[in-house]
Order: sequence, then structure tokens, then C-alpha cells
Amino acid sequence: MSESSSIARILRHPIASAESRESTALLIGAGAFVVGAITGVIFFWDREVPISGRGSIGDFVAIGGAVIAIAAFLFGCVLRSRGREGRAMAASRPRVHWFDVAALTLAHAIIALLGWAGLASLLSESFIGATVYATSAALLAGVAMAVTAYMSYLSAVNLTPMLLSLVLAVFLAVGALASMLSATDPLWWQKNLSTLGISDDISALAFNLTLIVAGVMVTTIAHYATAFLPHSTRSESRGRALVRIALVLIGVLLACVGIFPVDEFLEAHNTAATGMAIVYVAMVLSLRWLLPSMPRIFILLGYVYVGVIVVLAIFFITGYYNLTAVELVAAVLIFSWVILFLRNTGAVETVSERSALTDASRADAAHSHEVGAPTL
Repeated sequence: MSESSSIARILRHPIASAESRESTALLIGAGAFVVGAITGVIFFWDREVPISGRGSIGDFVAIGGAVIAIAAFLFGCVLRSRGREGRAMAASRPRVHWFDVAALTLAHAIIALLGWAGLASLLSESFIGATVYATSAALLAGVAMAVTAYMSYLSAVNLTPMLLSLVLAVFLAVGALASMLSATDPLWWQKNLSTLGISDDISALAFNLTLIVAGVMVTTIAHYATAFLPHSTRSESRGRALVRIALVLIGVLLACVGIFPVDEFLEAHNTAATGMAIVYVAMVLSLRWLLPSMPRIFILLGYVYVGVIVVLAIFFITGYYNLTAVELVAAVLIFSWVILFLRNTGAVETVSERSALTDASRADAAHSHEVGAPTL
């Protein structure tokens, strides 16, 4: 009786607490396992299944995982926006627009699609010529679907700056590696990084789509990362607004780099890429005055990053480095800084929440002491 009532309570309030969110994620994962295993039995019936390639378990899990990721993430977003617990959670977070949800959903789907496909390709190289029985393939597909649904749902209901930083990092890594590995020109690196986006194959689609979706994600990050920063004074509000505008500009310009391939829109592509670097350098150099609450070590790290980018530019001008090396290292530095910025603002949020809880506890204790004190 107690077990059934506990499950019923979780179903009625799926995001009321960390325990209920975790339990709901397990239930969603179990449902995805059943769906994936049954579908796998039908798809793989009466044949031995290759690990990767056409008709393989890798393709099945990659496509199915992308669909499951979309469904689980959107379901989590719906729960966050409805019900008493969802409204309470949304009240403590910045507003998430429809295009933010669309970009994050697509990012989770692409991570699942490329991640499972890449893992299957790696395993096929490790077990050359091996095949999987239909029942085993269906069970493995069910497990993969369950893991995807579990993680996507928790990502949606626990969306924080630190979690966003992890999603952005994984998405950029998966998208970039997929584009590089599928490039039809094996010597693309001798030209520049943008060469990955100029062909008509899957490599260019993966590269440009990664940049566009990542740009939208950075605009989402601009809202989340700055929402919890101090803004009680006019100076703090102004600094927070300027940093938010700078991050939005970086996101928009990054998306434009993917929207305008270098072979068709050379001037627009180069303007967007150069503008993104200029906005980043200006924001890093002025961050000490714009956001005095940021940790000093993080601010100093930003100065080091800018210094490295300047050295890379000098190496390129003198012919020591080619353009691909400069672009690749600069991109890693810029996005790692954005990810670290998210994590540091997430730490500011955590400290603020703990401080608020401590103040509330002290106030309750003082009130209790006053109520329980004897009247003289």
C-alpha cells in the first residue's frame, strides 16, 4: 500500500523534489526501454545484426535515441511550465523562450544521434566482422533508449547554468568531431576551419548546423548566466546588462558564421567571425569593472586567454601557424571561457541560495525564540 501510494505521489508531483525528479526519470527510462526493446525485436527479427552501417544496431539506436531525446526533453520542459511545482521552479529561473527550448531540444537530439552513431562505429572497429543476435540487439537498443530518455529528462527539469555548460561542451565536441571525421576533403585542415562548411555533404551540414544551434544556445546562456548576478545597484544592473548583450552578440554572430558559408558569403562570414572575436576580447577586458562580483582568478584567466589569442595572431602573421590552428585554438579558448563563465555564475547562484536559506533559518530561529520567550 505504501509503495503504491509513493508511486502515485510521484506521478502527481513529478518535479516536486530531487527524489521525485529522479524517480520520474527512472520511470521514463523504463518506458523508453520497453519501447526500444519491442521496436528492436520487430526491426531485427530473425537476422544477425551488424554493429554499425546500414540496418545496424548503431543506426537504429542513433535515430531512435534522437527521437527519444526530443520526447523526453520536451516532456520535462512541459512539466517545468505547468503545475504548482513547475511554476515555482520557473519563478526562480529566467524565462526560457520557445526558440531556446527548440535549440536545446535539437542539441540533445544531435548529441544522442551522433554520440550513439560514433560509439557504434568505434565498437565496430574494435570487433571487426562481429554481429549481434536479434534478441541481444533489441535489449541493447532498449538500454540505449533508456539511458537517453533518463538523461534528457533530467537535463530538462534540472536546467541550470552549470548543466547548460555541460550540454554546450558536449554538443560542440560531438558536432565538431562528427564534421571533421565525415569531411570528404581529408586535407581540409590545410586551409581553414570554415572549409568544413563549404561542401554539399553531411560534413558541411553537421558543421553549419552545429554553429547555428550553438549560437542559439549561447543566447540562452546569456539569460541564464547573468540572471543570478548581483544587480541591486545601478552600476551592477548596467554591468550585467552589458555582459548579457555581449553574450547575445557572440551567439548571434556565431550562428551567422554557420548561416553564411565562407564559399558563398565570404564578407558576411568573415565579418561575423571577426566581430565575435572583437566582442569577446572587449567583454573579457572590461569584465572586472562590469561584474565586480566575479572571482578574481576567473578574471585573470580571461586576460591569459586574450594574451594567448594575440600570440596566436602574431604566429599566423609571421607564418609560423596556419589559419586552421589559430581558429581551432581560439575557438577552444573562447568556448571554454564561456563554459567556465557559466560555471562561475552557477557558483554565484549557489552561494546566493545558501545565503538566502541561512538568513531564512536565522529569521525563523529568532522568531521561534521570541515566541517561546517568557513574558516578564
